[in-house]
Amino acid sequence: MSDDADAGLIDRLVRRDERAFTSLVRAYERRVFGLVLRMVGDPAEAEDLAQEVFVQVFKAIGSFRRESKLSTWIYRIAINLCKNRSNYLRVRHAGEQDPLGVDLNLQANARGSHADIARPDDMASGNQVERIVQDAFARLEPTFRECLVLRDLEDLSYEEIVEITGLPAGTVKSRIHRARAQLRDMVEQALGEKIG
Repeated sequence: MSDDADAGLIDRLVRRDERAFTSLVRAYERRVFGLVLRMVGDPAEAEDLAQEVFVQVFKAIGSFRRESKLSTWIYRIAINLCKNRSNYLRVRHAGEQDPLGVDLNLQANARGSHADIARPDDMASGNQVERIVQDAFARLEPTFRECLVLRDLEDLSYEEIVEITGLPAGTVKSRIHRARAQLRDMVEQALGEKIG
């Protein structure tokens, strides 16, 4: 959505135009859901949180100062809701599973013997490798995963990530670097071989 279109949409939202809310959801629902899903890992939870993002945007639109792009502000709300939900789940389910709902035994299973890894022709389908990457991604430290999602999956600039997270640029770059290294190490360990 262009900046001019966003400005018009914001004006309509401030006036509590319900059609503007529908337009907002249509314009951003895929990106918000994708971001939230990557952060929480559970499609049902992501759907609930994505809806909550739009409710929060609609409630708080009057406080939006227009110093950043609307999409950046929406992402900031989404990231904060994901953090709050993850913290809530971590406290509620302490000792059961990690905040993403991923069984921590997956880590041990992913590190199984070489015999557990499919033949190269099975690997070509990509299913096993994809699963290993998804499991490793889910095990990344949440603060690292947040920055990696915004940079590598959402393709945001470092400046946008700084605005969304409120972190200094150096911290953002460091977390992205460390997240990539952690992800690579976990995948290599699960595969039992070095990646390119």
